Amino acid sequence: MNPVANVVAVLTPNPAVDVTYRVAQQRVGHTQRVLDVTRRPGGKGVNVARVLGSVGARSRCLLPLGGPAGRWLAAELAGLDVPATVVPLAGPTRTTVTVVDGVQHPTMFGEPGPAVSAAEWAAVTRAVPADADAFVVAGSLPPGTDPELVGAWIRAAAVPAVADVTGPALLVAAAAGAVCAPNAQELLEATGCASEQAGAGVLLERGAPLVVVSRGAAGLSAHTPGGQVHVPAVAGVSGNPTGAGDAATAGFVLATTRGLPTATALRWAAAFGAAAVLRPVAGEVDLAALARHLPELQLELQLEPQLEPRPEPDGSPA
Repeated sequence: MNPVANVVAVLTPNPAVDVTYRVAQQRVGHTQRVLDVTRRPGGKGVNVARVLGSVGARSRCLLPLGGPAGRWLAAELAGLDVPATVVPLAGPTRTTVTVVDGVQHPTMFGEPGPAVSAAEWAAVTRAVPADADAFVVAGSLPPGTDPELVGAWIRAAAVPAVADVTGPALLVAAAAGAVCAPNAQELLEATGCASEQAGAGVLLERGAPLVVVSRGAAGLSAHTPGGQVHVPAVAGVSGNPTGAGDAATAGFVLATTRGLPTATALRWAAAFGAAAVLRPVAGEVDLAALARHLPELQLELQLEPQLEPRPEPDGSPA
């Protein structure tokens, strides 16, 4: 099998134009001069697709987009060679603003997203590709969106699915048979449980074949009906944590499309998350770090380490 032949379809229900302001020091209640501004396509699913593309894997974004911001986002993805299917919306695509200073944790302001009609959501469901090898739905839902739509998208894809969604949508994804990939806090909030073990049990009982829980610096755990597997985070890594979870999702999905066992897929997820922390913005991974931590991936995808010096970390919403 060609190691990069598998196609991963990635749906981002609520994409955004991510704007990052760099300031000298974040100070609430004070007027602050912005030192520089960056803009890039954003949303958790967009980050997943960009990471997959950066290692030579094939992905296709499915994006509901509207207004000038939506047109800009689509054009930027085309310029980045990220294939995308766009479903037009009447409402404008949202913007998120992150304020960074290189000292404190980034502060993010996220707009809620556009109102999406039933007809527009129906068009999104029809656009879910039926010829992919795996399907990912990742990110928030615009306000007023019926979480049951997540189940409809997963069923429409009819392939192994991974869902990185929150709240009631996570429960719906489990019932539709998707691998659920929340962080620890999202798991407890969605299930109302007091422990990770109990929360994962709720999703497994609803139909999820696997629950992958990210714990940041504490690593990742995979819960199955038969037991639990834990992989520690890569030690000694610091930088920008924003988007690391999206990179971990990309690594996990990439490993599973290779038919690798769960423990190995978790190791790939941990390595991708660590490699993302070393990059200044979400949607990127440090290829040299991946080559060190996953030599088998280097051989499969013929990764070439990035030669440019790494910029100072900043933040970006996922």
